[in-house]
Amino acid sequence: MAHQPFVPLRVLSGYSMLEGAIEPKALAQLAKERGFPAIAVTDRNGLYCAPAFASACFDKGVQPIIGTLLAVARPDATGQHGSPVIDWLALYAQNEAGWLNLCHLVSAAHLDRPVEFDAHVPLEALEGHSDGLICLTGAGEGALARLLAEGREGAAEAYAARLEALFPGRLYIELARRGDPVEGAAEAGLIRLAYDSGLPLVATNPASYGEPQFYEAHDAMLCIAAATHVDAADRPRSSPQNWVKSAPMMAELFADCPEALANTLVVARRCAYAPPRRKPLLPSLAGDKEGEAAMLVEAARAGLEARLAPYGDLSDEERAGYFERLEFEAGIINRMGFAGYFLIVADFIQWAKGEGIPVGPGRGSGAGSVVAWALTITDLDPIRLGLLFERFLNPERVSMPDFDIDFCETRRGEVIRYVQAKYGEARVAQIITFGKMKARAVLRDCGRILQMSYGQVDRLCKLVPNHPTDPWPLPRALNGVAELKREYDNDPEVRRVIDLAVQLEGLPRNSSTHAAGVVIGDRPLAELVPLYRDPRSDMPVTQFDMKYVEDTGLIKFDFLGLKTLSVLRKATDLLARRGIEIDLGTLGWDDPEVYALLQRGDTVGVFQLESEGMRRTLAAVKPTNFGDIIALVSLYRPGPMDNIPLFGRRKNGLESIEYPHPKLEGILSETYGIFVYQEQVMQAAQILAGYSLGDADLLRRAMGKKVQAEMDAQRQRFVDGCKEVSGIDKAKANELFDLIDKFAGYGFNKSHAAAYALLAYQTAWLKTHYPHEFYAASMCFDMHQSEKLAVFVDDMRRSGIVIEGPDINRSEAEFMVERTDEGYAVRYALAGVRNVGEKAMDAIVAEREANGRFVSLEDLFRRVPYGSMNRRQLEGLAGSGAFDALEPNRAKVLANADMLLAVADEAERSRSSGQAGLFGGDDHAAPALRLAEVEPWSRAEQMAKERENFGFYFAAHPVEQWRAVAIANGARTYAALMESGVSGGGRAQAVMAAMVEGVNRGKTRRGADFVRADFSDSSGQFSAACFEESLVDPMLQWAKDGTCLLLTVELDAPSPEEPPRVTVRGARPLNEVKMASAMQLRFDVLRPDVFAELAMLLQPGEPGRGEVLARLRTGRGHDQLVRLGSDFHLDGAIAERLASVDGLANVQLSARRGSAKLRLVA
Repeated sequence: MAHQPFVPLRVLSGYSMLEGAIEPKALAQLAKERGFPAIAVTDRNGLYCAPAFASACFDKGVQPIIGTLLAVARPDATGQHGSPVIDWLALYAQNEAGWLNLCHLVSAAHLDRPVEFDAHVPLEALEGHSDGLICLTGAGEGALARLLAEGREGAAEAYAARLEALFPGRLYIELARRGDPVEGAAEAGLIRLAYDSGLPLVATNPASYGEPQFYEAHDAMLCIAAATHVDAADRPRSSPQNWVKSAPMMAELFADCPEALANTLVVARRCAYAPPRRKPLLPSLAGDKEGEAAMLVEAARAGLEARLAPYGDLSDEERAGYFERLEFEAGIINRMGFAGYFLIVADFIQWAKGEGIPVGPGRGSGAGSVVAWALTITDLDPIRLGLLFERFLNPERVSMPDFDIDFCETRRGEVIRYVQAKYGEARVAQIITFGKMKARAVLRDCGRILQMSYGQVDRLCKLVPNHPTDPWPLPRALNGVAELKREYDNDPEVRRVIDLAVQLEGLPRNSSTHAAGVVIGDRPLAELVPLYRDPRSDMPVTQFDMKYVEDTGLIKFDFLGLKTLSVLRKATDLLARRGIEIDLGTLGWDDPEVYALLQRGDTVGVFQLESEGMRRTLAAVKPTNFGDIIALVSLYRPGPMDNIPLFGRRKNGLESIEYPHPKLEGILSETYGIFVYQEQVMQAAQILAGYSLGDADLLRRAMGKKVQAEMDAQRQRFVDGCKEVSGIDKAKANELFDLIDKFAGYGFNKSHAAAYALLAYQTAWLKTHYPHEFYAASMCFDMHQSEKLAVFVDDMRRSGIVIEGPDINRSEAEFMVERTDEGYAVRYALAGVRNVGEKAMDAIVAEREANGRFVSLEDLFRRVPYGSMNRRQLEGLAGSGAFDALEPNRAKVLANADMLLAVADEAERSRSSGQAGLFGGDDHAAPALRLAEVEPWSRAEQMAKERENFGFYFAAHPVEQWRAVAIANGARTYAALMESGVSGGGRAQAVMAAMVEGVNRGKTRRGADFVRADFSDSSGQFSAACFEESLVDPMLQWAKDGTCLLLTVELDAPSPEEPPRVTVRGARPLNEVKMASAMQLRFDVLRPDVFAELAMLLQPGEPGRGEVLARLRTGRGHDQLVRLGSDFHLDGAIAERLASVDGLANVQLSARRGSAKLRLVA
């Protein structure tokens, strides 16, 4: 296809956020379709998409032109409030010098201007930074056109002369004809100025979108950006001309000025340059590569000696093994040129540890390196744990190593500041991220600008599936959600909002800073990459995101914040208050009490092991060693978790251990013959087929990518190697290859799992031996998440750990442990009460510590520091019981809130003026404050206030008083039912214990009464419908009384991915329910091998009180119902464990009614 004689030079991509609306790939495709030989991107003050745009253009055979629209402050001109008058220049990189100058200028626009003004540079900033750049005057947004439109020809000529001096032979007068009044008024003057000055003209059509029909959507986007609506009179408006016009249209538009069109091709030929890809550029800690190599080896040898010292007397052979591995790794690291990287990482980790900042034991594959262990980058001995260096740094494949480092989340910033100080602030930056306009969010935006009612927009948004792992885009939702499609077809307003949203969905909406990524350069970063300023941070941010920033030569370091490290440090600090010093790094990994806790599934709050499903898994598998924890951390993921039942049966001797080949026993024995880790896949290839570990890692990667040609070549090599090394015939070798291929797809990185298993063990150890400190520390870091606090409080009470409520005279701002007559108790944090604020509570605690406890409410409000007690804080503290020690009648405190706050205000005024006030002073006795008497709250009112201020029922949910009855009758919590769901979708029966809080009565389409009720239990709140007419009136009365009920419910899940809906089929007040005389457990058996696991989980109980019925789903059209026995111990907890067993379905527990005629299975 012949090229068109025109090149678009002024296009804003989607990265001119909420102004441009073309993605880089779409722009390249558009250029190819319209026959443009080249196309330019000129985002405002940015080069955000330059690498992606260049790559997309090369893929389509189009020349990319890299430019920016730079904001330039007009000399000697100021706007309102002293702000600069901003004009725009379009600048394009001709070569590397031009690229570096572009990077410098856009960086300066963001970093060097006063923060109160928009990004810009002064015109003089271009001096010394204009080489290698072509400049267009900016059409109607440029100073030349604006000055000429205002009739200021002299000023325009002077400005043009300055630009010509900055860009000799590289300045073009830009003409645009899109109906803009400034451009129309200035055009004659621009042409005259060009001819008088001998400057070339160039034609553009500044574009923000690709197709003319996008105009309405672009207009809507500008409304979203300006937070206005489409009917507003004074809002920013799009132009129907701002699209990428074709060459014939431009030729017609500029028929009288053909040279302006021809010059677009001249500019394109002069700007044949794309952003460079550079090799890694790191600052050196030793001057040069040779110095770094020597420094690494010396530091690693000394570090390994220190690591081995606690081992005592190692044999010569064992010591030699460590040092041989170290020399092997150091040789590879130095040969690849990565010594500097290791030294930099080791430096800031060692600094952090020296400052007492908790650092994780490792993350990712880096824990497989002995050098990293020796340099204290990681804290796991890779040889003792069988971790592989080649999984981290493959000698057969040169790629940058990547250490992801976990730091205590509260002190991570200190480490980043250290790095800034060491290498220079100009050489360290964080990495940008871009937020996209996602389905629900863009639907809300479009609904707002169209002034649709909030309720209608909210309802439409909720029809769009938004699962975290599978959010549906709007076109998919329209095709897949019948109700949404019906609304779209029948309501023109809904059609309009969805049509707009579909066009805008996926475009960048905002920029932010990557939570962990930091780059370090060997020179000021603006010489390598364009920079940006995040208004929420004082650190510069790269304009390239994670995908492209490393291509510029910058090395990414991940400074991750891990809450668990903060929890562990807080717990050890709390123990230090008791005089107990604990070094978690020296713990043995064989504490039987810890494994007993894990086997009970008592792991709420234990890192990696706290989910309900994992707790059931632990109780079923019953781990007994550290290797089991590593394996479970690896297996508990979609896909691999299918192997958990087999793992548990083999571990507990219920099934024999089999190996795919005898030679694999050595590497698979720790996981009972099951492939769990990627490292096992690599070792299998090494043992069976003679691969080096480096080549085996390439095999693992090939298996993950599933490229057929590569797989065929690897299969042949594997089969040949099996024959040569192990004497395995072709058929068996192919079978082994297929088996390894299957596990390579979801095998887990053992190094990462081992590091996180260590943190899991440490948190479990704390929970086992020092539960009070464990809970207090854990709750400190979930202070403002009432759902999690409720889980911890419930777990503490279940475990017999005492938690005391907030107390203005005893609590601190954070959770803490206090001594009691009976031992120890966790004291609830003042800042854990909603709407009080941590700083305010710190101030009150500081006053109490300095001047003694508060003796009365009057004393408290006289002494309370200014700003730490307003009405909301008073109501929260009173409603939660924090003032109970001073005044137990909480209603009385709230009724007198105005008087108490007046006391505080008067006391503050007195302190400020140094004079006595209305309520007394130092020279005379203050009259006692008289509070109005009111009736105390009822128990129901007090509990409602607690729920309001804690976010849950702190004094224990009302249902808890019936816990024993509820469990005995098979009740399960709402959270447990939602997590287990309904197997395969469909319906299932269940029993729940809940308090009814509110009821709305209604009529069905057939005129029958029904109710929709709000319930709660200790795990959360839920709504459910009840269509049993006999329960309608009782339910209304129960709601008035706040009655706790035993509910028989039906769970209905349209699909396995959706949480089931709850429908009430029966209800009785719990105070009328007695312990069930007998329970019956029913379930479907899908596979015969689950009986071994059932034998582990079902425990003996009282004779005749626990009947278990199994329906054998044979798949042959006739299911057999059999009785497994009637003497089992059955309750809701057992039902929850069985619900997670793979191979069982439709687990239902209920009180037994009569008996069935069944065949007894011995």
